[in-house]
Amino acid sequence: MKGASSSLRAAFSHCVQQVRSYDYHHYLCLLELPANMRKAAFALRAFNVETARAMDVASDPKIGLMRLLWWQEAIDKIYANKLIEHPTAQALSSVISESKISKAWLKRVVDARINDANRDVIDLPESIEELEKYAEDTASTLLYMTLQAGGIKSTAVDHAASHVGKASGLLLLLKSLPYHASRNRHFSYIPAKLAAKHGLLVKEGGRSEIRLDSREGLCDAVFEMASVANAHLVKARELANSVPVEARKALLPAVPAQVLLDSLSKVQFDVFDSRLARGVLGRPPLWFQLKLKWYSWRGIY
Repeated sequence: MKGASSSLRAAFSHCVQQVRSYDYHHYLCLLELPANMRKAAFALRAFNVETARAMDVASDPKIGLMRLLWWQEAIDKIYANKLIEHPTAQALSSVISESKISKAWLKRVVDARINDANRDVIDLPESIEELEKYAEDTASTLLYMTLQAGGIKSTAVDHAASHVGKASGLLLLLKSLPYHASRNRHFSYIPAKLAAKHGLLVKEGGRSEIRLDSREGLCDAVFEMASVANAHLVKARELANSVPVEARKALLPAVPAQVLLDSLSKVQFDVFDSRLARGVLGRPPLWFQLKLKWYSWRGIY
């Protein structure tokens, strides 16, 4: 029994380190959560890190896809009470048994990642609504599960979480554009309609491709996507008075989303500006931590 307890502590420690290493701004958000939500939130965020990075760390896309399919099976095994020798899966299993996290939500996250992985890099999403759905199925769903772990049931908080997740997801896709372009030379997260509107879409051999002949056109497209994210943040904050006080810290990811939005604005929405890569989302780490603490202390998001 002592060995099992020690193994579980090591599993949760692994989750914390994963989130700190690969999702630092959300790591800082999770530190502000009450104890009854924090442990589950770290396991869930570590699961998100594993699935979000599966394609990036794989030398071959097929290996990345296999990793995602492994997680799809792992979820089934966890709910069948089968032991899995993987620290994140062990922590997740513990959280599921304690908090009764919905299997459908975990599946939704993995399925969204698999669908994205199966999409050819030159198959552009048709509209921004497709990217909003992807953000809903990943970032928003993570917030739903965190709230569920805290035993919080509220229609208002679910609506607010949906908007915060969509804003966060869209903005992180924008921030990742240079990374994806450097890996496969494609801007696969700019919707075709938006690219065509701003003169970025070129048709070649029956396929549509985004070309960066106009940096101004890219900045205009990024601005338009960022404006949609901003509208979601505004809607989330309009619901604040209806959100239970005990749920508000779970919505703190709205703060890094706003910081990233402000950083994009300062560089005129040029995602290639090197200032975006500095510190935490383009701002000094201490400044970011103090801002987050201030929002947490005031019970706002």
